[in-house]
This record gives sequence, C-alpha cells and structure tokens, in this order.
Amino acid sequence: MRLLFLGDVVGRSGRDAVTARLKPLREEWRLDFVTVNGENATNGAGLSAAHAKDLLDAGADCLTLGDHAFDQRDMLQFIEAEPRIIRPLNYAKSAPGRGARLFEATRGRKILVTQALGQVFMKRAFDDPFSAVEQVLKTHPLGGQAQAILVDMHCEATSEKMAMGHWCDGRASVVVGTHTHVATADAMILPGGTAYQTDAGMCGDYNSVIGMEKSEPLRRFITGMPGGRFKPASGEATLSGLYVETDDRTGKAIKVAMIRDGGRLAPACP
Repeated sequence: MRLLFLGDVVGRSGRDAVTARLKPLREEWRLDFVTVNGENATNGAGLSAAHAKDLLDAGADCLTLGDHAFDQRDMLQFIEAEPRIIRPLNYAKSAPGRGARLFEATRGRKILVTQALGQVFMKRAFDDPFSAVEQVLKTHPLGGQAQAILVDMHCEATSEKMAMGHWCDGRASVVVGTHTHVATADAMILPGGTAYQTDAGMCGDYNSVIGMEKSEPLRRFITGMPGGRFKPASGEATLSGLYVETDDRTGKAIKVAMIRDGGRLAPACP
C-alpha cells in the first residue's frame, strides 16, 4: 500500500493547503490511504465539525486529533457520528469517539489507525500510552485482518516518540510523531520493518513560531507576560508529512520518505 500521513494542520493556511493540494497528490502518487492530523486546524486549537468535513472532502481518509481533541465543543458530538475521526486511545475513558479503527483502503485492503498521547512534558497526565497501544496491537496482529497499521504518537518528548517506535517495531507498519510541528530529519525503516519519523511537522505557515503569528510568542518569551491570544500565521503553508510503501503480505514498510510540498521549505517527496 502507498500511505501518506500529513502532520498537524494549523489554522486556515494549513486547511487551504490541504484542500488545494491533497487531491492532486493522491492522483500523482497513486495513494491508497491518507491520514491527516487535524487537531490544530480550527484557529490553531482543536478541530470543528465544519473544518473536519472540509479536510475529509479534500481527500483525507482518516483524521487524527491530539491533546486539543475537544477544544472545539461541537467535536464532542460530531466524533460520535463520523467514524473517520480518531481521538487519542489513552484519553479519558468517558471521552466520546474511538482511539483505534480498522479502515478499508483501495482494493478491499484494511488499515488500522490508532493514536496515543505521550506523558512526558504534557500539561495533564494521560494513561500509559504503551499499554494502550499494546492492547490494540495484540487484538490486530499485523498481516492478519489488517494489511497495514499506523500509529500516531502525539507528544512533546522525542525520546518518548522514539521509544514508541521501537516498542511497535515489527508489529506496526508506521509509527509517526505529531504535536511539536517541526519535522525531524530521521525518516527510516526500523530493524523489524516499521517506518518511523519522530515528528511529521505541520501543515501550516513556517514563517511563524510553530504555526502561530510571531509577535505574541516573542512577547511572551521576552517579557514573560501575555499580551493577547495566539493567532495562526496566515502565509502560504507547507504540507509536511511522511510517505510510506508497505508490503501487503507482511504489512511491513519497504519505502519511507519525508514529505514537504509548497510553502517556504525546500521540497521533499517520495
């Protein structure tokens, strides 16, 4: 399977980039399944139902969320009606929606998508992500009902993301990090056959501070005092993410490449 994962969509700029460029990329790269992390797509904090529909209509097969999963209150209801949205697996047990789901890709092949939140340096304590992911992997062994498995590890610490990659090595097709909005240059296939990148980066304007207009973050760093709300930067966005090809028989990765398309960053493509 040819899989594309796009990192955190930030604000209108990120949404517009996905809307304009995802369908042409699907055709050009003959993609079988596309997953998009949309948790910052609405004003930089959360994902509204309307913007979720826009991203799905743009060509995403699945949307993952993150620690801002329910910042937009209408997502509490919408996620129950829209099975293509995945919230974190180890979120509060009373949270609506699901943290893992088996999807159908092209030619009847199945892909499992799941997401976990890390614990290190996060603002609130979440349940252990490793035991949560372990249960999902035990229930859906790679190469069985699922021809591919993708794990979105949403957290601050690079070490925690790397640990999840090795924890899942050979049992998932892809482990990719999200949340920090800065792409890491370590796309690789781990020894057991799992494609890995510590952070996919963001789909947003990189002339910014992790997707936000520069003035308010700079003010807070320099003075220690807030002067207003963070606002998503509005320049041309770069699509950032990870491209993976998998073997249908084993589910393991056979090719991996970091993606940068458009905007300010030098292009990278499969």
